[in-house]
Amino acid sequence: RSSAPQLPGRTDRLTDARPSGRDVGARDGRGGAAPGGPAGLVSALGGPRGRRRTHRTQRHAGGRAGAPLGEPGGALVGAPASGSAAQGGGRPKRRIKRLRRLYCNVGIGFHLQALPDGRIGGAHADTRDSLLELSPVERGVVSIFGVASRFFVAMSSKGKLYGSPFFTDECKFKEMLLPNNYNAYESYKYPGMFIALSKNGKTKKGNRVSPTMKVTHFLP
Repeated sequence: RSSAPQLPGRTDRLTDARPSGRDVGARDGRGGAAPGGPAGLVSALGGPRGRRRTHRTQRHAGGRAGAPLGEPGGALVGAPASGSAAQGGGRPKRRIKRLRRLYCNVGIGFHLQALPDGRIGGAHADTRDSLLELSPVERGVVSIFGVASRFFVAMSSKGKLYGSPFFTDECKFKEMLLPNNYNAYESYKYPGMFIALSKNGKTKKGNRVSPTMKVTHFLP
């Protein structure tokens, strides 16, 4: 019995007509191999649907869209945000506070002090009222605060020193470094007026002294 003649090339045509995994993936919009294989899985995660899922996940986690996890702008899993960053304040500002005793080498030598009754004066010995806290307000400008008395050193428009329980513009002083390595403190609000102590340890009016006078020179 003779078998039916086999048509040459038929098997090849049937094999070529089968859709490959790459064609199926291309029609599905994912491109590359079929999702069943490893390459197809990576392609599916990187395709439009995968990108949308990744975008939603990062947006829900508070990260920047498109930024990898763990990089700046990406979502940090399990990393608590700082208080200032969460409020949009950025990095918290840090101010350096200096504890000093301002020594004026006039007479027998006196330390500037802020007394509990609001008076400003000088003391020859180291007292608790002469411990002052110098804090930067802006570049070259400081405030002088009595640690024990809780008063700010302030200067009025007449050049008189007094203790203020609240911080105002009269509590700001320009800190000047003199050629002899001493410091002079000029009123920020009233230029030309300086902190000064007399040879008896009493304060002098700021409008009657100048930085060339020894009574305005302080060693912190």
